[in-house]
Amino acid sequence: MTVKMDIDKKRKMVAILRILNQAEKPLGSDGISEQLINLGFNLRARMVRYYLNLTDKKGMTRNLGRRGHTITDLGRKELEVAVAIDKVGYVNSRIDELAYQMDFNEDTRTGSVIMNISIIQAYYENQIVNQVGCVLKNKLGMGQHVWMGRPGQSMPNLSKPVPKNHIALGTICSVTLNGILLRHGITMNSRFGGLLELHEGTPVRFSQIIHYDGTTIDPLEIFIKGKMTSVLQAAQTGTGRIGASFREIPLVTLTDVKTIIEKLEKIGLGGVLMIGKPNQPLLDIPVSTGHAGLIVAGGLNPVAALEESDLTTENRSLHCLCDFSLLQSIDSVAS
Repeated sequence: MTVKMDIDKKRKMVAILRILNQAEKPLGSDGISEQLINLGFNLRARMVRYYLNLTDKKGMTRNLGRRGHTITDLGRKELEVAVAIDKVGYVNSRIDELAYQMDFNEDTRTGSVIMNISIIQAYYENQIVNQVGCVLKNKLGMGQHVWMGRPGQSMPNLSKPVPKNHIALGTICSVTLNGILLRHGITMNSRFGGLLELHEGTPVRFSQIIHYDGTTIDPLEIFIKGKMTSVLQAAQTGTGRIGASFREIPLVTLTDVKTIIEKLEKIGLGGVLMIGKPNQPLLDIPVSTGHAGLIVAGGLNPVAALEESDLTTENRSLHCLCDFSLLQSIDSVAS
């Protein structure tokens, strides 16, 4: 009960900080109470004063007397941490959201796929095309198609254009596979993203994992910025560390899933590195009863290769839906 009360108290304090942070002027307990009630918190002015007394003592708010209270810099920092905690599991929910909204049809090659967007300096365009091509042609990304935008060009589902002296690279997110299977009535459980070690082209083991329901950002983004990958080396030699995800499918769908994956390979949308046996661990990762495991290459692996070459990238994983007709094969981009 004590733990629950502490959590409840924390949420109420954070709600008060949010209201003060959004306010254009100091607020008193009556004004804060009114907004809290609208948000579903049953806190009358007397209880608001109690919480304000706590936040004043912690230095997160400042009492201005009859004028009311304002939030301090320390309160804003506390709010940033609280927002991050509230967003734990965001990646998992974003995966489900975009997979459900997708409408790609592999038979007609029409409809939307899920895109990652990366911004890179245009000066390095030739290097970008060559290295991205190397990764995708060696089947270490999600398929063989990309979107490239030049300075001033509009970006998919973004109001602002590609920045001056930069190019935008759109890579297909591996969650696209979830959406394709879902269109066939097959649900896929995305469990975690990790660093997958390859040896002579064969997956060996996961050396690092981050569960999707316990993170606020794509795990591969963390590995990329932490310089933990060796994707370019893996593409060139078959040995290295790449980003990959571990997923599960119901056993009753296994035959259908294999058929769909074979079809996707033929149209340049491959990305599945391994499919496990029924009810058997895959690379020593146990699976749920009645399921089989899959290992899927990370959609941001081409970007990881660029970062390994000391190119700075700004990435938005799981960014948006993009019509497949806007994409080009990596071969046509390079020509």
